Amino acid sequence: VLREHGIGEKQISLYRVPGSFEIPGTVAKLIEDGRFCAIVTLGCLIRGETPHFDLLANAVTRELSSLSTETDIPVSFGVLTCDTRTQAKARAGGRVGNKGEEAAQAALELLAIYRQIDKG
Repeated sequence: VLREHGIGEKQISLYRVPGSFEIPGTVAKLIEDGRFCAIVTLGCLIRGETPHFDLLANAVTRELSSLSTETDIPVSFGVLTCDTRTQAKARAGGRVGNKGEEAAQAALELLAIYRQIDKG
């Protein structure tokens, strides 16, 4: 999606983190860095047999939401919360769509909106 909108490979930075819990902290550092005009978050939490899933899903969602409202940099949400791997695959480019593409598109749209607002 980013390349389709004319964003070159050198303009895209990819950071892989050990798990979804580490996404908000990394986003905070990227915002602090100041080199980025938008951030697309991607991840996947798959429900297990313990409440760990619910705790992580809530924490990641809450923190990313807070970061998105505390900065002038668009932060899009592409973190899947699924019951099974089959659901995750269906939402990550399968029969239900592609959450990564949606998150990238949302970041581009937000960036355009933020720039429009800044222009007055």
